[in-house]
Amino acid sequence: MSRSPLPAPAPAPPAPSGLNLKNIQGDILSGLPKKTETWYFFQISNPTKFRKDFRNFIPLVKSADGVLEDRKAIDKHKRQQGGGWKPHLIPIAGVNVSFSHFGFQKLGIDDAKLIDTAFLTGQRIDAGANLGDKGTGTGPNFVPDWEEPFKQEIHGVFIIAGESHPTVDKKIQHIEQIFGLGNASSIKKLIAIRGDVRPGALSAHEHFGYLDGISNPSIIGFDTNPPLGPAPIRAGAIILGHDGDLNKDNRAPWMVDGSFLAFRWLFQKVPEFDDFLNRNALQGPGMTRQQGADLLGARLVGRWKSGAPIDITPFDDDLEIAADPNRINNFHFTAETNFQKLCPFAAHVRKTLPRADLEFRGISLEKNRIVRRGIQFGPEVTKQEKVAKKTFHGRGLLFACYQSSLTDGFQFIQQSWANNPTFPPFETTPETPGLDPIIGQGPNRELSGYDPNDPSKVLKLDDLWVVPRGGEYFFSPSIKAMKDLIAAPT
Repeated sequence: MSRSPLPAPAPAPPAPSGLNLKNIQGDILSGLPKKTETWYFFQISNPTKFRKDFRNFIPLVKSADGVLEDRKAIDKHKRQQGGGWKPHLIPIAGVNVSFSHFGFQKLGIDDAKLIDTAFLTGQRIDAGANLGDKGTGTGPNFVPDWEEPFKQEIHGVFIIAGESHPTVDKKIQHIEQIFGLGNASSIKKLIAIRGDVRPGALSAHEHFGYLDGISNPSIIGFDTNPPLGPAPIRAGAIILGHDGDLNKDNRAPWMVDGSFLAFRWLFQKVPEFDDFLNRNALQGPGMTRQQGADLLGARLVGRWKSGAPIDITPFDDDLEIAADPNRINNFHFTAETNFQKLCPFAAHVRKTLPRADLEFRGISLEKNRIVRRGIQFGPEVTKQEKVAKKTFHGRGLLFACYQSSLTDGFQFIQQSWANNPTFPPFETTPETPGLDPIIGQGPNRELSGYDPNDPSKVLKLDDLWVVPRGGEYFFSPSIKAMKDLIAAPT
C-alpha cells in the first residue's frame, strides 16, 4: 500500500492545560534529576500506623514544580562552573511514591474508578496473560520467572533520585526513620534496587550502547518549544482527569493529577547480543565485519548507537543528526516501493511507536503514548565477559513509564505491538514483520527486513537478550490525594 509522506507536524504552542505543577509528582512530567536512583519496594504491615507515618513523609515528596526549580538550580550551577570539563555536582535529592492496587486495598481505599484492568489485576498475573513473560501455571496461578521479591504482593514503591549515592542513601535513611523501620515499623522492605547512569560518554545510553529516552512525547501546556517530530500530545494522555484522558469524566476527584506507573526490572545479555550481531553481520562492498555488525544492530533497534534514526540515515551513522534535537526524532516511516529498505517493520523503535504506519490510516497514537523514566543498573561489561561472550554479572534497565491508561499504554505496546509478529499490518507486502527483537516476548523469535537488499529474508533470533525479572503496576497519586485520602487526618 503506497502513501504520500506525511509532513512533519508543526510544533504546538503551549496551551492553558490546567496543570497544577505543585500537585503533580515530579517524576511524571519532567523526571527527577538523577545520576543515581533507588527503587524501594515495600509492603504495608500496619495500615493505621502507616497512615500516621505517611503524613510526616509527604513533605519529602518532590512536585513537578519542585523539579523545575531543581533544574534551574542545576543550570545556574553549570553556568557558574564555566562549562568546565567535569564540574562538581550540587546535592539534590527527589522523592516520589506510588501504590499498587494491593496497596490501596491494604489501606481500604476504593480504587475501582481508576478503571484499568491491568492495574486492578497486577503485573504478576498480567505477565502471563498479556506480556508474554516466561513462567509456570496459567491464569491466577501463573508464576513468572522473576526474582523472589516480585513474586510477593507489593504495596508500594519509594523512588529516590539524586546526584550521588551518599545523598540518596541519606534520604532513604530518613524515610526508614519516618516509618519506624527496625522498630515498630509500619512497612516491610521487600527489595531496594539501585540504578546508575552509565559513565562518561556512555551516559544516557542503555547497556547495548544505544542512546535511550529520545522519543518521549512533548506535552501541550507543559513543554515549551517542542522539537520537530511526532505531534505533541494532550496532558490527559499522561495525567488523569485532564483533556486527553479517555476516562476523564469517570474519575473520582482524588485521582485527578495522578498517573499510572509501569515498572519492569529488565536484565540485558550484552555479550550475547554483541556476539549475535558479529555472527550475523551484514555484508557489503568495502564493509568490515564490525561495520556490518553495527548496521545489523541499527536495523534491529531502528537507531544507530548515537541515536540517529535509520529512517533518515539508513546505511551510515550521522553524528550531526544525532546532535540536532530537531532532526533526531523528526521521522515518520514514510512509504517507498520497498517498505523495509530504510527501516524494518519489526525494528524496536518502529514497533513501539509506529508513527505513520498507523497515522496514515487516520489512527491517532495519542492514547498509546507513554513517558519513560528508566535508568540503567549493573556494572559495565567486563573483559572476561567479552572473551567468554557470556553474561556473568547482572545489568540492564530499571524501566519505568507513566501514562493515563496502562491498558492503552504499556500493556498495549508490549502485547499488541512488540509481541505481535503481524504488526504493523500492510495488506500488499508479502513479508511478516516478526517480533520486536529487543523486547518482544514469544516462542517464534524471528523478523524480516533485516537485510535492506532482500526484505523477504528472515533472521532467526537465537536468544532472548532482554529478560524480565520483576515488575508491578502502580498509581502515582497527586500530593493533594496523599494529604486528603492516604494520610491520617491531622
